[in-house]
Amino acid sequence: MSFFSIFSKEKKEELNKGLEKSKENFFAKLAKSVAGKSKVDDEVLDELEETLVTSDVGVTTTLKIIDRIEQRVSRDKYLGTTQLNLILREEITALLLENEHEHLADFELPQREHPYVIMVVGVNGVGKTTTIGKLAYQFKQKGYSVMMGAADTFRAAAVDQLEVWAERAGVPIVVQAMGADPAAVAYDTVASAIAKNVDVVLIDTAGRLHNKTGLMKELTKIKNVIQKLIPEGPDEVLLVLDGTTGQNAIEQAKQFTAATEVNALAITKLDGTAKGGVVIGISDQFSIPVKYIGVGEKIHQLQVFNRREFVDSLFPE
Repeated sequence: MSFFSIFSKEKKEELNKGLEKSKENFFAKLAKSVAGKSKVDDEVLDELEETLVTSDVGVTTTLKIIDRIEQRVSRDKYLGTTQLNLILREEITALLLENEHEHLADFELPQREHPYVIMVVGVNGVGKTTTIGKLAYQFKQKGYSVMMGAADTFRAAAVDQLEVWAERAGVPIVVQAMGADPAAVAYDTVASAIAKNVDVVLIDTAGRLHNKTGLMKELTKIKNVIQKLIPEGPDEVLLVLDGTTGQNAIEQAKQFTAATEVNALAITKLDGTAKGGVVIGISDQFSIPVKYIGVGEKIHQLQVFNRREFVDSLFPE
C-alpha cells in the first residue's frame, strides 16, 4: 500500500511553524546568493551550493540537487533567479520521491497476530523518551492499545521520564529495579503484551554512544529475547536523531545503521533549529525511511513524515 496522507489544516500549520527557523535561515542565505543576479548562471549555482551545504542538506545530496538544476538550466536555456525557489522545490521533491518507501497511513499499523513491537534506540539527549511518549499518544488516538517497556535501567531519570510520558499518554508501563537486565525488561514487556492482547509495544533502550561495542551488543541481546516470544520481532528498530545537531545526525545515522539493524528513523526538535535541511539529506542518503518528525514539544506534535508536504512547507511558492 503506497503512502497517502491527507494533511489537515492543523497539521500543515503545525509543520509550517515547526520549520520557521529553517525557512528563515535558508531564504536569507538564498536571497544573498541571488542578489543583483537576473539569471541562474554558474556563479549563482556556486552560491546555491554553498547555501544548501551550510543549511545542513549535506554535500552528497547538495551535489545531486545542483546537478538537477544544471540540467534544467541547460534544457530551458534561460532561467531567471525569480524562478529559483520553484525550481528548488520541484527538484528536491522529485529527488526525495524517487527514494520514497511504502508506508501505511498516519500511525496506522499492519495487521499482526501478535503485538507490533518497536524498539527505540539512539544516544542520550536526542528526544528518545519524548518520541516514545508521543508515539504512544498517537497510536492510542488511532484506537490501538499500547504498552511501554522501560529497558533503560541504567539511569533512574530515564525510567522516571518514561513513567511521566506513560501517564500523559494514558498507557501502562513495565518497570523493574534500577540495574535490572534490560533484556529481561523487554522480555517481560512483550510477554505481558501478548498475554493482554496489546496492539503496540514501545521498548525504550539505554542512550548509548554508537562507538561502544558492548552497548551495541546489548541491543542485539534485547532483540534476541524479543524473538524468543515473537520470532520475527521486533517489527521496527527506530533510530531517533536530533535535528538540531545537523550533520552530526547524519553521522550518527551512518554509525548506527552500520552497527544495528535499524529499519526506521525519527528526527526530533525541528521546531528548535534552523537545520531542518538535514531531513532532506537523511531522506536522500539512507535506504532506511525517515518515518516520523518532531515539530513541537506538545504530546501531539509528532508527524508521520510526508516528503511532499515537508518540501512544500520548507520551500513555499
